[in-house]
Amino acid sequence: MLINCVAYQDGKKLADIAAKDISDYVRRPECLVWVALSDPDPEELAEMQLEFGLHPLAVEDAHHGHQRPKIEEYGDSLFCVLHSVQFVGEELNVGEVAIFAGPNFVLSVRSGTEQGFAGVRSRCEREPHLLRHGSGFVLYALMDTIVDRYFPVFDALEDELERIEERIFAGSSPRGNIEALYTNKRKLTVLKHAVEPLIEAAGKLHGGRVPKVCGDTQDYFRDVSDHLVRINQSIDGLRDMVTTAISVNLSLITLQENETTKRLAAYAALVAVPTMIAGIYGMNFEHMPELKWTFGYPLSLAAMVGIDLYLFFRFRKTGWL
Repeated sequence: MLINCVAYQDGKKLADIAAKDISDYVRRPECLVWVALSDPDPEELAEMQLEFGLHPLAVEDAHHGHQRPKIEEYGDSLFCVLHSVQFVGEELNVGEVAIFAGPNFVLSVRSGTEQGFAGVRSRCEREPHLLRHGSGFVLYALMDTIVDRYFPVFDALEDELERIEERIFAGSSPRGNIEALYTNKRKLTVLKHAVEPLIEAAGKLHGGRVPKVCGDTQDYFRDVSDHLVRINQSIDGLRDMVTTAISVNLSLITLQENETTKRLAAYAALVAVPTMIAGIYGMNFEHMPELKWTFGYPLSLAAMVGIDLYLFFRFRKTGWL
């Protein structure tokens, strides 16, 4: 679906144009054409390929999707693939945004995501002095917005981990905690797969041989790279915390099992003493000491109770009971 198709000149909007007129404006070096598509069908992509003169391999990648985040150079144009990550309920939804950036055009194709870029377009139109930089600045603005949207996702995962840690030390279900920690780590992995490949790719836009499209906007792309490095480091740190939390949870389970084992052993000892005494006097041998003594029975009971009380207080003192 075609969302926007706008022509700009000298940083200012000229007009909304029809898709069939794109090539006429692209031929004018002083113009910038910015087109946005959402979940396009093959016919729409084929039309854009003809109007902009896009490389067929890049168009194929944009059509089929499921691409790793990357930035590729085709002649004097760039083809970028970024992952858009957002929460849908409790799960993470990963969409794709393909961006074609040429000398005087930008085409964004988003698939599988509801997050649009109307705010990006409004921002650029409010800053014509920046929009004069052309397609390089538009590419930066789109990339910067997508990368900045990773931070709220990371913050939500960080808050989720804190809640799980509180449940761990509150003594809630160990199995439930392990499942929640694993789910949190899986979501972090999804976010890392969106961030990490872009670090090296974005570095090529501000250092070394910079593509012509980005020649005037290197400082802006350096800022994007800084954001990517920062969030990637934060993801690694949070993943380590999740791993530590899993180890702590398992350690607490082991401690709890040890406490249960000690209690069972203590109770078994309390039962074993009277069982031993009763077992000896229940063997019914004829010549047993104190067998016919008047106080033999109460003394045996007193010995059982006395020894059990002694053991009980000893176990209680050592923390077994």
